[in-house]
Amino acid sequence: MEIREILQDSKELLGKSIEVNGWIRNHRRQKEFGFIELSDGSCFKHLQIVYDNKLTNFVEINKYLVGSSIQVQGILNESAGNEDFEIVAKEVKLLGSCPETYPIQPKRHTKEFLREQAYLRPRTNLFQAVFRIRSIAAMAIHEYFQSNNYIYVHTPIITASDCEGAGEMFQVTTLDLERIAKTGKVEYDKDFFGKKAGLTVSGQLEGETYALAFNRIYTFGPTFRAENSNTKFHISEFWMMEPEISFCDLEGLMDIEEEMLKYVIKYCLQKAPDEFAFLDKFVENGLLDKLNKLVNSKFTRIDHEEVIRILKEADVKWEFPPEYGEDIAKEHERFITEYFDGPVFIKNWPKDIKAFYMKQNSDGKTVAAVDLEVPGIGELMGGSQREESYDKLISRMKELNMNPDELDWYVNLRKYGTCIHSGFGLGFERLLMYITGMENIRDVSSFPRTPGNCEF
Repeated sequence: MEIREILQDSKELLGKSIEVNGWIRNHRRQKEFGFIELSDGSCFKHLQIVYDNKLTNFVEINKYLVGSSIQVQGILNESAGNEDFEIVAKEVKLLGSCPETYPIQPKRHTKEFLREQAYLRPRTNLFQAVFRIRSIAAMAIHEYFQSNNYIYVHTPIITASDCEGAGEMFQVTTLDLERIAKTGKVEYDKDFFGKKAGLTVSGQLEGETYALAFNRIYTFGPTFRAENSNTKFHISEFWMMEPEISFCDLEGLMDIEEEMLKYVIKYCLQKAPDEFAFLDKFVENGLLDKLNKLVNSKFTRIDHEEVIRILKEADVKWEFPPEYGEDIAKEHERFITEYFDGPVFIKNWPKDIKAFYMKQNSDGKTVAAVDLEVPGIGELMGGSQREESYDKLISRMKELNMNPDELDWYVNLRKYGTCIHSGFGLGFERLLMYITGMENIRDVSSFPRTPGNCEF
């Protein structure tokens, strides 16, 4: 049986013979008996195994080391110690031994050390909690959108479209790079796809094509950025969730963002109480209060221009002074969420610092864009109402020296039954940092990819 099943049905199983497999997480040895803390990965909690010198292989069992896998057969009893239940062993078999040099010993390791042992860190309590919540949060996202009649669309990982226009894409090619280095000539027409291609930075543009057929869609998959950044908020491979909704304006989009975020957090809190209790105690004191406060709060909505006014009037010496028409810095994001004591939607951003596809407002200076700022982490989601006017989209692309012909399929959506539509993007790892309290994005990514680091 799995430990999860044993703990769920413990009262019915008391006094009965049980067989369980798992790994030794801790082993306390005595002269005539011993205690093994067993984990099988089926739940966050462990199960205590008690054995004594009546077993024929007692001496051998007493030598089993942390990390070894074993099979135990015994009777489930109520524990006389701190544990609620324990198995009194009748038989213990070694399945896979583990040496004394095993790096993950029963003590507190630094996160930096565990990053160096990334293939073993899922065996620790910390990463058992984090990656179990990662799984639950992914399921929560699917359940929210599926229950609201969204279509799940798998957008391309390899693409010829740079959604953000930043040029920070990983290139995909079958060309002979050594030959190119010698000749200095790149012939994309001879490449695999016959043109320059790269790993996607976003599924948004492709997602819009399906939203204008199915009304509501969402994408959820890996995205890539070739940004040479080593901050605690950046990795090169991460997951993005991006819904696109037809017949939805900016106000409606903010309604969806708020509802979705609250749903996901409530879902995780309900499904992982033990994990959150652990994180609240050992990672971020007050984590549960923070998450429950968000779930029960009303998100503020405020224009970018008003945010700049508040920042300018604040009695604060800024490292980066706020200016009208410009982006805001991390220190500004932190101040604004503290000022309003909760999450803040900053909307109607200056046109010149936002992407070409965003809806141009009537003032000629701003676009119908919105960023959600949350306490402690800053920007969590970014979205906009998309420009539905063919002429305005073409004009904006030309302003930015973009060639509309290279995105003719995207532009043509405005010719064939266009409508008001909106969408947003949520960096999954950013969300996980917020709900787990982990301070470094590398610690919520299963196998983090960063500049100079691609171990697996």
